[in-house]
Amino acid sequence: MDTFALIRDRLTGVDPLLVVAIVAAAFALVLAAVIGVAVVLMARRRRRLLQAAEAERIETEQNEARMQSEARMAELRRMQAETSGLVRAMGDMLANRQSQFEKSFSERLDAVTHRVGQSVQHSTQQTTDNLARLNERLAVIDSAQQNITALASQVTSLQSVLSNKQQRGAFGQGRMEMIIEDGLPKGTYEFQFTLSNSTRPDCVIHFPDQRPLIIDAKFPLEAVTAFRDSKSDDERNLAGKLLRQHVSKHIADIAGKYLLPGETQDLALMFVPSESVYAELHDQFDDLIQRAFRSKVVIVSPSLLMLAIQVIQQIHRDAKMREAADKIHAEVGNLMDDLRRLRDRVNKLDNHFGQANEDIRQILISADKMEKRGARIREVEFDGDDDDASAVVIPAPIGARRIAGE
Repeated sequence: MDTFALIRDRLTGVDPLLVVAIVAAAFALVLAAVIGVAVVLMARRRRRLLQAAEAERIETEQNEARMQSEARMAELRRMQAETSGLVRAMGDMLANRQSQFEKSFSERLDAVTHRVGQSVQHSTQQTTDNLARLNERLAVIDSAQQNITALASQVTSLQSVLSNKQQRGAFGQGRMEMIIEDGLPKGTYEFQFTLSNSTRPDCVIHFPDQRPLIIDAKFPLEAVTAFRDSKSDDERNLAGKLLRQHVSKHIADIAGKYLLPGETQDLALMFVPSESVYAELHDQFDDLIQRAFRSKVVIVSPSLLMLAIQVIQQIHRDAKMREAADKIHAEVGNLMDDLRRLRDRVNKLDNHFGQANEDIRQILISADKMEKRGARIREVEFDGDDDDASAVVIPAPIGARRIAGE
């Protein structure tokens, strides 16, 4: 009361509005103080609530972690059992599959070997038969050469058939192309093929070793015609000399232009489009035949070219058979490599499963140690004021409590 009286005495004579303002300010200060105290109290309460919630959350997470650990251990045991069963099943399956594969592979290999053997035997028989027929034909040709020589005088002169040099060249080229096209499949020969030295022989026949055989059809028939038309011995000797010069030059041209080491075959064929001309060369110009042979140029008539084409056909067949046999051998090797890789992968898979089992065993050992340590901690009791009071015990892990029968 004294305080209020003192305040009243001091405010006597003061402006009422000022008094109201002072009172309002005091009230505001008191209200602000009350609000500040309330805010502080609410903040403390909220902090305590948050701390309690955080402690409860941590405890819940720990319990969930223990439960998850126990669940994972149970899942690991179940997975170990399933993995062991799966490994055994896969081992049995792989053993069965391997046995079936080896049996199937053995049967297929036997079948392939049998077919290859039959094919090789058949090819060998065909080659033998072709060689026998070739020998027979050569014998017939040898016996027919005398008849050809006798009939040479009765053959119509080439001059009446071929009026000029261009026609004679076309005649020889046409006969050669006809024989080649009738005897060989397309793709094994080419006409007017360009070599690396920019020369273009009349025909090349491709061989399996990638080196073509050259055939030239530009035989100098005009020299033969002049030799045949000679009337006297002097004319005949002069025509024979010119014939030797022309043929020798042509042999040298073939050897120099078309025999390219490493690119073409080691010999070339010079085609003579007439059997009578070929027989006459053999009878009266044997030195030209020998010179051509030494220059690795073989002079052939139409019949000999046909025989050569048959031999070339057989060479291509044998090359295809060897290629097929090589492919079969390569495939068998690849199949054996696949089998070895399969065996290696099965061994690696077995090692992986063994390592997984070892890791699971180590995890179980660690889990057992943790459970034993938890049990020992659980048995520890703290001394209190009352000996009969219940001892404070540290909770054991969930797995340990389950094992203990709780």
